[in-house]
Order: sequence, then structure tokens, then C-alpha cells
Amino acid sequence: MGKAVLLLEDGFELEGEAVGAEGEAFGEVVFNTSISGYQEVLTDPSYRGQIVTMTYPLIGNYGVNPEDGESPRAWLSGFIVREMSQLRSNWRSTMDLPAWLADQGIVGIQGVDTRALTRHLRMEGAKHGVISSASLDRGSLAKKLAAAPRIVGVDLVREVTCAAPYEWTEGLPGAPPPAGATRRHVVVMDCGVKRNILRHLVSSGNRVTVVPAAVSAQEILRMKPDGLVISNGPGDPEPVHYVIETVKQLIGKVPLFGICLGQQMLGIAMGGKTYKLKFGHHGGNHPVKDLDTGRIAITSQNHGFNVDMKSLPSGGPGGGTRTTHVNLYDGTDEGLENRELGLFSVQYHPEASPGPHESGYLFARFAALMDDRRNRAEKN
Repeated sequence: MGKAVLLLEDGFELEGEAVGAEGEAFGEVVFNTSISGYQEVLTDPSYRGQIVTMTYPLIGNYGVNPEDGESPRAWLSGFIVREMSQLRSNWRSTMDLPAWLADQGIVGIQGVDTRALTRHLRMEGAKHGVISSASLDRGSLAKKLAAAPRIVGVDLVREVTCAAPYEWTEGLPGAPPPAGATRRHVVVMDCGVKRNILRHLVSSGNRVTVVPAAVSAQEILRMKPDGLVISNGPGDPEPVHYVIETVKQLIGKVPLFGICLGQQMLGIAMGGKTYKLKFGHHGGNHPVKDLDTGRIAITSQNHGFNVDMKSLPSGGPGGGTRTTHVNLYDGTDEGLENRELGLFSVQYHPEASPGPHESGYLFARFAALMDDRRNRAEKN
């Protein structure tokens, strides 16, 4: 491969070697601090519209395989690494990463100073950028970059959601579902859901139905769910008005569990607002404190927006909602709960993939919430 250039909207640039597909890729440039799990990052629909910089210097040394994808394809716009390994050493590997990137049509760049880039993004904030291996003309690229769409105000959920409802039956490896028929039926609103969320739900003893993000509240209620999960997903939550409206209509009618973008949807549905973080939270090493127990979990995160908990109204559907978790890096809210309405959410990823597994207990908590609601309904 030949040369490639990375150019940010503020004029910051790096020149390196092209990797993956040839062409131009535009998107919001962010950095991910995970040491491994690059295949999960590449296939996470939450990265739609973004160019991801891996801070770990060597990427690709164990190749890729069919089992580790969090969706059937790569979703991000571009990929930036310090060094792309040309050798893969893992018995599960079926393809090397550079060939897989080319096969997926992902434009990448290697041989650049990712530490300098990460520091720039950390100080100046996430920036719109372009990777190009088709043209190194900075002037031409700058003009195209200025005209390219941004993430704010754009509905990216429509691009990643499923086309039709489907059943998911696969559980976690080595953790089969509990024996016997399950009583719980969980519906998952697919805003860009990761497969490991679905695996956790199955292994928690649930029958899982995944539905497109645009499905109405009435259609969901006709499925008679015991609980609803509002999944992770990409970009700005505010333009995704159809999900917000559906969630608003379901509050108090069915137990709700929001994950990442799902928390933002819940916050807006209850009358709150969201705001854009300076450079977002992306990686597998974010410490989060549970305000109820005082325990600290190291969490996997991938989001660029957050709920402003102070914006939630004191009355109405948002009344009684409280913060349950905080990020110890920057003090931002990482979880909310409203016990009266039977809902809770977290801004991080309890399913990991990649990242620590310390927050997997939240799936059991959701199961307990559904069981409690069902038992009370049966007594009445």
C-alpha cells in the first residue's frame, strides 16, 4: 500500500501508510483505550460515523475470526493505528486484520504518532476528520471535509437498526440458559445492539425478541413483554425522536433497562436533556462508582453524549429519577433509576466485549425487576 494522510478540521495532520481499503473516509475522530478487542470495536454499531484511533500501539496481532464480531459487519468510518501487525498468531484466527479491513471497505492509516493524536483530541476535543489514501492534496481534502456531514443533529440509528423483528437464542459461551422453560420475554429495541447484550439476556433466562428501532409502543405491547431493553447505538440521541416517543409511551407500563444510548433515550423521554462530551468515553478502563454500594467497577464505554441529570423535571414522568453511578474520571453521570416507574439504565456497557466483566450483574438485576413486577401483577 502507498501513503495516506489524516487531516482534522482544525488543521492537525499526520501522514502515514495506507491500510485496508483505498479511498477517503470522513467522520468524527475519537480514541479508544482498549488494549485488545479491536474486532469488537470495529463491529460495534455505536461507532457509526466515527474514525477510531486505537491508543495501544500494536493492533492486529491475533487476526480476526467469525465469532468475535459484535455485529455482522464493520460500522465505523475509518481506522487509525500506530502499527498494524502483518502476522496473526491465534488458533481461532481465519483472516489477518489488514485483509479484513479491505474486505469490509474500511479505509485505514498506520505508521502515525497515535500518542500525539490522542493528546490533541484529549486537549482540543473530538474533531471531524478525513483519512485519504486516494489523494494527499490537503487543500482538496480540507474542502471536502468542510462540506461533509457531522454527527450532531443526525439520526444514525436508522443506518444500523435491523430491518425486521427476529428471535435471538444464543447465550454466552460456557454459560447456557437456565434449565427449563423461561417465563420472561424480553423485547430489545435495536438502536445498534451488540450481540453480547443479547447473549447476556439469553443466559439470564429470557426469551429474546429484537425489534427495529422504529417499532411503535403499541406493537411492542402486543408482544406482551416482561421487559424492554433500549440498546446502545451511535451518535446524537435527540434526532431519534421516534425511539424517544416510543419509550415515553412505555414508561410505567413495562420494566425498562437502558444501555448507553438507551440511557440517553430514557433521560430525554422523561423530560431531560443531553449534551455532547468534549472527547467522549471510549475504551475498557473507565472507573465507575456505584453510589448505593460504594463499589467501583472498571467499565467498558463508548459514547459521545450524556444525560444532564439536573435537567430532569422534579415532577411528571421524570420525578423521582436519581443518579446511581458516576464516572470517576470526570464526574459525569453513568446511571439513573426510577424505582416507582420500574426503570434503570447505565451509560456504560455491562456486556463488555471488549472490556471488563464486572458489571454483568446488571442483567440479573433486570431479571429480578421483571420477576418482581410479574409476581405483583399475579397477586393482584
